Amino acid sequence: MITNPLAIIALVLAAILLVPMLCRKIRIPSIVGFIIMGMIVGPYGFALLGGGATIQTLGKIGMLYIMLQAGIEVDINDFRQQRNRAGLFGLYSFIVPFVLGIGTSLLMGFNGVTSVLMGAMYGSHTLMTYPIVNRYGVQKNAAVNITVGGTMLTISLALLVLAIIRNCFGAASEESAWLTAGKMLGTILVITIVFPWLAQRFFKRWTDPTSGFLVVMTAMVMSAWMADYAGLEAILGAFICGVSMNRLVPNLGPVMQRINLVGNSLFVPLFLIGVGMMINVSLLWSSWTTIMIAAVMIATKLVSKWLAAWMAQKSFGLQAEERQLMFGLTHATAAGTLAIVTIGYEAGIFSPEILNAAVVMILALCTSASFITEYAAKRLALQEEARLEADKTDNTWVMMTVNENRHYELKELSELGELHNAEFNSESDWKEAEDLIHHQRKASIIYHPAQPINTINRLLVAVPRYAEKEHDFISCFGLVRRLSSQLGAKVVFFTNEQTQKALQAFCRRKGKYLRASYREMENWEDVLMLAKQMRPDDMIVMINARPSTPSYNPLFEQVPKMLDRFFHDHSYMVIYPEQETGNIVQDLLTGDTPQASLTWKIVSALKKRILSFQQTTPTDQKA
Repeated sequence: MITNPLAIIALVLAAILLVPMLCRKIRIPSIVGFIIMGMIVGPYGFALLGGGATIQTLGKIGMLYIMLQAGIEVDINDFRQQRNRAGLFGLYSFIVPFVLGIGTSLLMGFNGVTSVLMGAMYGSHTLMTYPIVNRYGVQKNAAVNITVGGTMLTISLALLVLAIIRNCFGAASEESAWLTAGKMLGTILVITIVFPWLAQRFFKRWTDPTSGFLVVMTAMVMSAWMADYAGLEAILGAFICGVSMNRLVPNLGPVMQRINLVGNSLFVPLFLIGVGMMINVSLLWSSWTTIMIAAVMIATKLVSKWLAAWMAQKSFGLQAEERQLMFGLTHATAAGTLAIVTIGYEAGIFSPEILNAAVVMILALCTSASFITEYAAKRLALQEEARLEADKTDNTWVMMTVNENRHYELKELSELGELHNAEFNSESDWKEAEDLIHHQRKASIIYHPAQPINTINRLLVAVPRYAEKEHDFISCFGLVRRLSSQLGAKVVFFTNEQTQKALQAFCRRKGKYLRASYREMENWEDVLMLAKQMRPDDMIVMINARPSTPSYNPLFEQVPKMLDRFFHDHSYMVIYPEQETGNIVQDLLTGDTPQASLTWKIVSALKKRILSFQQTTPTDQKA
C-alpha cells in the first residue's frame, strides 16, 4: 500500500492522464475506464491506495461539479419553453421505476418498507454521463433540456421518500417537522436569491475570471453543505446552485471555461475513481443471493428508465436518438443511490446483500449508460451539423469600440455571440467608426460596455421598420438570441406592428426558440422611449442600417449623439447587418422592393431643402 502523499498524487494524476488515452485505443468511454482504474487501485484490488479517504472526499466535489455543470448549461430560453415537458418527464422518470421497483422487491420477498425505499432508489438517477453530452456539444438539444429539468423533480421526489422513511424508522430526531421544513425552505431561498445577488455584485466590481471561478466554487460548496444540513442532500444543492448561477456564468465565457477545465480534468475523474474503489468484485462469487439481487436491480432499473424515456418520446414527439439520449442520461446512478442505500443500511432497512448488490448495480449501469449516451450524442451531433441554420454562418463581423480600447470585452462578446470570424477595432470617434462601416459591407457592431456583460438582465432591442427585409437580418436576430441564451437575459423588442409579426415568427422557430416581449414603437423618432424603461442592468441593442437599404432612416445619423447623451451610463450595442453586394435589396419572402416609410420621405425631403438652401446662400451674399 502506498502511504507517501506525493506518491499517491503522482499515481492519481498519471491515471487521469493515461486512462482516457487507453480508452480511446480500445474504444470504451473514459467514464468506464476511470471506474475500472478505481477497482484496480482500491482496497478490493491491489490496495495501492488503501481506503482512499482523501480521494473519496475530493471525489464528492466531482459529483457536485457534474450537477453544477448540468444546472449552469441549461439553455434558459429552451428550458422556459420545455418546463412543462420537463416536469412531466420528471414524473415519468420517478413514478415508473418507483412502482416497478416496489413490485419486483415484493416479489423477491422484501417487506413493504424495504420495497418502498428500493423503489425510491430506482427512481433516482445521477447525470454522470452529462460530460459526454457536453463533449459532443448537444447540451442545447431539447431532449437534454427536458432531462436536466426533470432531474430536479426526480431527485427531489426520491429524497422526499428517503426523508419520510428515515424520520419514521431511523434514529429519533429532536427537530419538529416545521423546523425541518423551515430549514429546507430557507436553504432554497438563500441558494436561489441571496447567492446570485451577491455574485452579481461581485462580478460588477471584479471582472477577473479566476476570481469569478472561485466565487462560483464557493457558492457551489456552500449550497451543497447547506442542502446537506437541511436534509436535501448535497447533490440537489449543487444542482439548484447551478440553475441560480446560470445567468451569471455564460456557457462560452471565461469563468465557465475554468469550471470545465478544473472539473473535467481533476474532480470528476477523482469521483469516478472513488466509485470504483467501493466495488468489491469478489462479492459476486461469495453469495448467490447478492448475484440474484444485483441482476434484478439492474434489470428493473434498465426496463423502468427505458419505459420512462419511451413514454416521453411518444408524449413529446421526439426522435429515436433523443429517446436513447434520455435513457442514457437517466439510468446511470451513483450519488443518489449511494445516499439511499447507505442510510437504509445504517437504519437496518437494507441487508448487507442489498448494499453489495447496489454497488455492483452502479458499476453495470454506469458502463451501459456511457455507451448509450456516447452513441446517441454522436448521432445527434451529426444531425445538428447537417441542420445548421443561417444564423450560425461564418460571416466576418467587424467589431469596434469608440473612444476606448476594450479588446477583451469585444473578444468576450464575440465568444458569447459565437461570432467565429471577428475583426476587432478601436476608433477615436463616431465619425471614424461610421466611415469604416459605410465603406464596407460586412456585418458590424459598435459596442460600449458600461458593465460586465454577464451581469446584464435584459436586452432592450430597438428594431426599425422593414428591418426584417434586410439581406442579413437573420444573422442579427441570431446574435440577439444567442446572447439571450448565454446570459439568461430577457429580450424586449421595440418595433412597429408589421416588424413585430416577423420577429414573432423568428422567435417560434423549432430549435431556435426565443421568449421575448414586445413594445409598440411605430416610428424611429420614438426610440427615446427606451430611456424611460431602462433599468440599471439593461443593455440597449439597436439594429441600424446603411444608406440605400430597406430599413435605413435618416434619423440614424443622430444615434451617436443620442447614445452619448441618454445611454452613456448603460451598456449598448449598435448592429449593422451585412449589406448584399451589387444586388437590389428585396423582400426575402415576396421578392418585392419595399416602399420607403412616410417618415423617410418627409425627413429626406426636408434634408434636401436644407442642403439646397445652404448651397445657394453664399451666391446670394456675393450678389
